Amino acid sequence: MRRTIVLAVLISAAATPAAAADFVNGSFESHACGTPGGGFTTLAAGNGCITGWTVDTGSVDLINGYWEAHHGTHSIDLAGNQPGSISQIFDTVVGQVYSVDYWLSGNPDGGDALKWGVISAVDGGVTASATFLGLQGSSRSDMNYAKWNFMFAATGDSTKLTFASAPGEGFFGAALDSVSVTTAVPEPSTWAMLLVGFGAIGGAMRSRRKLKQSVSYA
Repeated sequence: MRRTIVLAVLISAAATPAAAADFVNGSFESHACGTPGGGFTTLAAGNGCITGWTVDTGSVDLINGYWEAHHGTHSIDLAGNQPGSISQIFDTVVGQVYSVDYWLSGNPDGGDALKWGVISAVDGGVTASATFLGLQGSSRSDMNYAKWNFMFAATGDSTKLTFASAPGEGFFGAALDSVSVTTAVPEPSTWAMLLVGFGAIGGAMRSRRKLKQSVSYA
């Protein structure tokens, strides 16, 4: 009966769609930065005018129609007057795996065609990070965004997610848009391994009970 209940719980969890974490404004549409339509505003370290986000280092550009956004009208150039970084802190659950989807292009006005940067998640004193690459847009009206994914397992009850330009990008950085965070649901093969594991645990428990019953005391 116990294994049946466990199996039912696992099937129910597998059927549950990925739920959004407490993460906001992934397309940078909500802000109080005074950015003119068809232009951009350079934001220095410490600026928090983009809802949910803070510029941590250097500077970034909040783009408002200056070039094509992946969603809406806004995006971020991760290099403003110098390479910069932007972050958001959101609630997480210890042990939960999170999936971050984000779309990248690159400032089409200059610099190298390859725009490098780093995404990182810091929680509970543990850092997970990965290098990303945005390809320079063909033009301001044709940015050729590409989807990227990053996954991390939370070790604390809040996580700081950061996108940072590589130091050598100068004024022309990666263009970031459409960031979303969801809880990750394991693949079917992972569920199968979990079920095998529960079966092994059940078998070990039965063997332990039999061994205990066979022991007699004088």
